[in-house]
Amino acid sequence: MRIHIATDHAGLDFSTQLQEHLRAAGHEVVDHGPVEYDALDDYPAFCIRAARAVVADQEAGVEALGVVFGGSGNGEQIAANKVRGVRAALVWNLATAELAREHNDANVISIGARQHTYDEVTSFIDRFISTPFSGDERHVRRIGQIADFERDGSLLPDPRG
Repeated sequence: MRIHIATDHAGLDFSTQLQEHLRAAGHEVVDHGPVEYDALDDYPAFCIRAARAVVADQEAGVEALGVVFGGSGNGEQIAANKVRGVRAALVWNLATAELAREHNDANVISIGARQHTYDEVTSFIDRFISTPFSGDERHVRRIGQIADFERDGSLLPDPRG
């Protein structure tokens, strides 16, 4: 599988270690930055590039997922979710990593590098990568509704009238 990675300065050490871990597991890793530590760097461009690459690969039939890091993971998730076709999930334990794939067919995972140990981070990412989307009708339906809104702003009718 191809894994696209992006971070900010807070996740740079994790990103470097994680790339080695993923390559050792047989994955192709594409690093979208940064290339060096800069305490004042801005994560949006890095994360958006990684998210765009995931979508482009998936549209081309390439099996791909993304991983974005930051101090909390919140901003990185928000940035990635601005890319049409991305479903980025903030993950903080094994259950959220699994459910992100199983129920939401998330294609990008966001993690707070200052919130977890390296071993925790690798376990979350390994679980995320190894968990398939369930394909359950209710989840497919809900993901479709999100995609409809993303495409043209349409929503189901308001049940309150």
